[in-house]
Amino acid sequence: MQLSEFKILQVLAQELNMRKASERLYVSQPALSQRLQSIENSWGSKIFLRSQKGLAITAAGEKIIAHVNETLKEEDRVREELQSLSKEVFGTLRLAVASIIGQYWLPNTLKKYVSLYPQVNISLITGWSSEIIKHLYEDQIHIGIVRGNPEWRGEKIHLFSDSLYLVDTDISSIEELQKTEKPFIQFKSHSTYYQDIQEWWQDHFSIPPKKTIIVDQIETCKQMALHGIGYAILPSISLREADAFHQVPLHNKNGEQMKRDTWMICHGASLELKQVEAFVKLVKED
Repeated sequence: MQLSEFKILQVLAQELNMRKASERLYVSQPALSQRLQSIENSWGSKIFLRSQKGLAITAAGEKIIAHVNETLKEEDRVREELQSLSKEVFGTLRLAVASIIGQYWLPNTLKKYVSLYPQVNISLITGWSSEIIKHLYEDQIHIGIVRGNPEWRGEKIHLFSDSLYLVDTDISSIEELQKTEKPFIQFKSHSTYYQDIQEWWQDHFSIPPKKTIIVDQIETCKQMALHGIGYAILPSISLREADAFHQVPLHNKNGEQMKRDTWMICHGASLELKQVEAFVKLVKED
């Protein structure tokens, strides 16, 4: 089976939908269907079952797809090793970053990087820090940028710390939280952020917030606070001087300003790749 057929099976297994797979592969659905039939004939097994809901992978298909993924992964590894022998910086840089980093910090950094190294392709995943560490363990990415203080035995570089602030259009002091009827707007997080906020609240108040609103994204949380719907606690990375609400710094029970750390983590072997080395160097110098 040719590598192009491996790619077809990989995309089909990822999408489990003929239309979406055909769009990613830039072929028509009838042509893709014909190619799949030819591939299944060559294996002598059904790889996918079709229904109105999409595709389902058969038991035989699971073994074939596992073989496909391993083969393509090995091909990428060999290509990267060959590229690392060259003086030019090219290849693919595979990044996974915490969502908040992807939203507020990464765009400016990537702009500089692609300007310096236009031949490098960027593969980017955003998500929770716990997911990013999993991607690293599974060798799906070169570099992870996570929040908090991750347990990681490989390369670990501290990027920056940003402070936490209470933000609201009306409330301008911590003491006012005991009297307000406004809801506490919080965003979901898989890092230690939520735990830190809970501990801070318990250190300062004897009862929980009267009302709470939970949202999926930090930017949604910020916009709701900007519109006066409620108050929030946000990291300074998400705040701007022009934001039209009060920004009150948070302190722990020892009087120290509360901060969130951001780390860049990777396997030491990844630094031998020129595109990875160039990104790390740029971030350190930035």
